[in-house]
Amino acid sequence: MSERKEALKAALKGAPDFVRFNDLVCEAVGGKVIFATDEWFAPAANLLKRDAPRFVSSAFTDFGKWMDGWETRRKRTPGHDWCLVQLGVPGRVIGVDVDTSFFTGNHSPHVSLQAGCLDGPPAFTLEGDRTGAAASDSQLAAVAKLGSEAWPELVGVSQLNPGYSDCCHNYFKVTFNKRITHLRLNMYPDGGIARLRVYGVGQRDWSSVPAHQDVDLVALTNGGVCLGYSDAHFGHPRNMIGLGRAASMADGWETARRLDRPKNLKADHRGILQVPGWEWAVFRLGHPGVIRSVEIDTNHFKGNFPDSCRIEACSLTPEEEAEAIRTQWNSGTWKVLLTPQKLRPHHRHLYGDAQLTLRRPVSHVRIIIRPDGGISRLRLLGRPAAALANQERPSSKL
Repeated sequence: MSERKEALKAALKGAPDFVRFNDLVCEAVGGKVIFATDEWFAPAANLLKRDAPRFVSSAFTDFGKWMDGWETRRKRTPGHDWCLVQLGVPGRVIGVDVDTSFFTGNHSPHVSLQAGCLDGPPAFTLEGDRTGAAASDSQLAAVAKLGSEAWPELVGVSQLNPGYSDCCHNYFKVTFNKRITHLRLNMYPDGGIARLRVYGVGQRDWSSVPAHQDVDLVALTNGGVCLGYSDAHFGHPRNMIGLGRAASMADGWETARRLDRPKNLKADHRGILQVPGWEWAVFRLGHPGVIRSVEIDTNHFKGNFPDSCRIEACSLTPEEEAEAIRTQWNSGTWKVLLTPQKLRPHHRHLYGDAQLTLRRPVSHVRIIIRPDGGISRLRLLGRPAAALANQERPSSKL
């Protein structure tokens, strides 16, 4: 156990705390590049790929070396290259990672990032394979109407490291506290960037939610965020609050096999294994509320699903949350929301009123699995606390 946790710490060494938050621009959550000045060697859409960058030494295109990122031609005219990115999940940005992996003699020397909040998406976007393309005069005229060059800065002009494995992640903390829908990424003057990760928390207008409508209070799109976990050896728990059903096991939370598993497993009268250890993940809801139903989806986890799970919940102030994070969630008072449930492989488990034991607003949940394994999605459907103000007071069922 200690060796496994030390290996996890080593993998995260050097990464700032903000990487635990959601990537708001990843293509998997609907992020897309809507404009780029130049995409000669490699298209800007590659910036938002979910998968880590890769390098294929023998791969070439008609325009030059194939690269898994955005790479512009060597600029021979005044100005610099830039692109516009539409966030898949509008929200508040806490930090960014400008990843230059494998761009070792052709990375962009400097970068800056600006932010905009638009009422609606622009009328233009990029379609198809853009390798070898550059913005036309009409595209430049259309994008000029946004005035993006005057948007406020998230990251001022900053130097980038080349894409060697020990320095390719260029992390920048962001202190801009307003809601963002679009970003302008500036390269100075040209070159390549492999990935753009924009970590933050989604923000929704909760006043527009009908009072009698159940919503997924923990969903990424509604502002849910993972704040801590015990193990993420094969997949981060934030994947569980992503869009739709998981595309594969990689799109879920999966832990390593616990080393303290008994040599011979035994079960209780319900068939639930009696084991000493467990794994956990903590989430802050996008809005405090009363959880009315739960979905736990083990889609794709056929030989590595957890034996059982339970869910706990509590209400925390920002100060209490900060203390819980500081103590790695060893503080705080948790109440049982869902009693231990036997799980099945590759299956959507639905739990309603008969299984839930809490009928008061909560702000945080902790999902606990025994002994280990993978879950693809977690859905917590309920009513935001504000929507309950004009309704009958919830029962005192605990």
